[in-house]
Amino acid sequence: MRRLSPGWMIGIGFLLVLAGAVIPWLIVLQVIPSTWALNFLSFGASMVGLMLGVAGTAYLVRLRKGKE
Repeated sequence: MRRLSPGWMIGIGFLLVLAGAVIPWLIVLQVIPSTWALNFLSFGASMVGLMLGVAGTAYLVRLRKGKE
């Protein structure tokens, strides 16, 4: 199995955090109904995206530090 590159990890993390922010915004605007599952999905996407972005950034720093 191939590993994700740091750029992909940061990009996917950004999209997940963005989804975690847009979904509650759409719920507040009453575009989509508020359900327990959707709220939990939004929170989970935000947390996983944040962790993935931090891990991707740390991985990128480690790769660039090794090239010096």
